[in-house]
Amino acid sequence: TAGGVVGGGHTIRSPEPIFGLAVQGTVHPDWVWTKGGARPGDLLVLSKPLGTGIVLAGGDDEEKAVAVGWMRQLNRRAADQLRSAGDGGGPHACTDVTGYGLLGHAWEMAERSGCEIRLEAEALPLLPGARETAALGVRTGGDERNRAALEGRVAVGTETPHDLVALGYDPQTSGGLLAAVAPEAGADLAGAGWWVVGAVEEGPPAVTLG
Repeated sequence: TAGGVVGGGHTIRSPEPIFGLAVQGTVHPDWVWTKGGARPGDLLVLSKPLGTGIVLAGGDDEEKAVAVGWMRQLNRRAADQLRSAGDGGGPHACTDVTGYGLLGHAWEMAERSGCEIRLEAEALPLLPGARETAALGVRTGGDERNRAALEGRVAVGTETPHDLVALGYDPQTSGGLLAAVAPEAGADLAGAGWWVVGAVEEGPPAVTLG
């Protein structure tokens, strides 16, 4: 469990449960990780596979069950791994991947760090059935909104498969951590089950998926 406490609330009549929550917590000031601070030469690592939106919208029951299993995994263990990787100094930049999709959150990191984020499409980890479902044209409402918000900020290679592009824009529920780390930390994390999905390069803020 996450160790949280639910306090207060009110009751409404509805055919399905609705939760509106405010989350509060504390963090040691030495361990505040922001989206800014990525450095040229950093590796980009991701702790969970992509595709929750598309799989839940069009996958089969087994694929949906796997997606839900990943969604139920807290990022606590990933954060502990990230904190101790390499020299133990933590990531240079970090964000979770949620509603803006991988590309949207990568853009936030690029903008705040003043550098270019390059993602390798074929290196992206995917949930079972995600690519096949995306290839069938399954999309969520967030796909169109994310593409519109990122227009002019994301460059896609002409040879990049459309299904992988869709999975880059796909909104994630309870997605993993995307972090910019030194190469030695990236190697440690890859050995711990993370995926290396790209690198940070010098240049004006931009995201490239190729």
